Amino acid sequence: MMKGGSGVLHQHGPLDHSITQQSNEQWDCASLGFSGIGSAPNTSEIRANNPERNELSQWVEQVTRQLIEDLPENETGVGLQANSTGTSTYQENIVPSLLGELRPKKIARRNSECIGHHHHHQWSSHDDHLARDDNNRNRNEMIAKGLNGLDDQGLNLITLLLECAVALSVDNLGEAHRMLLELTQMASPYGTSCAERVVAYFAKAMASRVINSWLGICSPLINYKSVHRAFQVFNNISPFIKFAHFTSNQAILEAFHRRDRVHIIDVDIMQGLQWPALFHILATRMEGPPHVAMTAMGTSMEILIETGKQLSNFAKRLGMSFEFHPIGGKTGEIDISMFKITRGEAIAIHWVQHSLYDATGPDWKTMRLLQELSPRVVTLVEQEIALGGCFLDRFVGSLHYYSTVFDSLGAFLQSDDSSRHSVEHGLLYGEINNILAIGGPARNGEDKFRHWRSELSKNGFMQVPMSTNSMAQAQLILNMFPPAHGYTLVRGDGTLRLGWKDTSLFTASAWTSPNSR
Repeated sequence: MMKGGSGVLHQHGPLDHSITQQSNEQWDCASLGFSGIGSAPNTSEIRANNPERNELSQWVEQVTRQLIEDLPENETGVGLQANSTGTSTYQENIVPSLLGELRPKKIARRNSECIGHHHHHQWSSHDDHLARDDNNRNRNEMIAKGLNGLDDQGLNLITLLLECAVALSVDNLGEAHRMLLELTQMASPYGTSCAERVVAYFAKAMASRVINSWLGICSPLINYKSVHRAFQVFNNISPFIKFAHFTSNQAILEAFHRRDRVHIIDVDIMQGLQWPALFHILATRMEGPPHVAMTAMGTSMEILIETGKQLSNFAKRLGMSFEFHPIGGKTGEIDISMFKITRGEAIAIHWVQHSLYDATGPDWKTMRLLQELSPRVVTLVEQEIALGGCFLDRFVGSLHYYSTVFDSLGAFLQSDDSSRHSVEHGLLYGEINNILAIGGPARNGEDKFRHWRSELSKNGFMQVPMSTNSMAQAQLILNMFPPAHGYTLVRGDGTLRLGWKDTSLFTASAWTSPNSR
């Protein structure tokens, strides 16, 4: 059974979050849980009543910031030497023990994959330095203030994990393997502390990287049905998925105002959980429902066909003209001729990013396709995590990001909660594994855009500021969760950002093509 929301959308205002359930429907509308109508907040920033930072994510910020700050400035620094084949070898052992050094001393200087494998990047030397400066500056803005609260076990686990990451970054697989054996004995994904659970999943992903490096295998094996079930659970226990779906729906609704033929292109539709809510208001517009065409992309044609049947049945019950076109492929691997675009259609392209697998293929080809489609609106929800760059860069960013997500779940779910474990094991671990064991330019031969927002702007797309109605939409979603849980909503620079305490995790934005249809 598929689950999705059918919250009612106001034509000239924010989504009405009363629930409309119809008898004998396959869509479980109650999974959204909206109970009232929200109004636009008076401020551009909504914070939880509890301002105290979570100790794990705070400590990770402190240590990872030092790790980056203390990398040598010289790319050819002591410790690594590129041989004739372009690979890096040890000149000496540069992985000293970190246990005990990080409290309160700074991390010792060391080289990383960023240094030893700079030949993988397509930047010039000048651009490389600028990119590193930007990365360091961004991390320095995280506002880390100390090591309070973590017990010795948590500190030892994460510092050993950092040691292991440095060893992996310079391809010292033997040393990394030794540390991973120790980590797997010390940390369990069922542990009572967030630190232990985070380390357990990171260690498992890094062990996969070691095995992949030895065997030369980098392809992920993904059970898509299991992943989609985990997404549904995540949608029920956290506001992040709802935030992505309903803020995007609001932007698409505004772009489709008074248009009688519309076409939605979902870059990675999965089970289409968000679309019944939008269909409901489009079917009840004062000027009548538009004809809706949808092109759905994904990696499993079986799931695409099933999703199409569910959406078609739902649209039929609403009396809305609807057509569904599945494409089993990635946007960066197909051309515009595969899209059945009709003259006069208003096009919306929707993309909720995740890190489970590469949903788009080469980014530059995806960008070219977006330009050719000339959409009226592109709704983009980005994870605030860099997927490109060297291994150590990805490790540092993902450790901070996922420790924050784990904190948000651990704040109100017990360690033995089945839903929490389902999300951590079935979803978050898959993302961590893909980032650390599968992705990266050294393995897939290409670097990914660090931020699609800046790339869209560079390529001629114009930003459409997220409206007050979108802000009201997001705030109403947060009202479903007790304020003490610590979610933070910020509206600025035309975007909406949802995070945990002071860490931004997801950013929603909308864009339009200068040649939009």
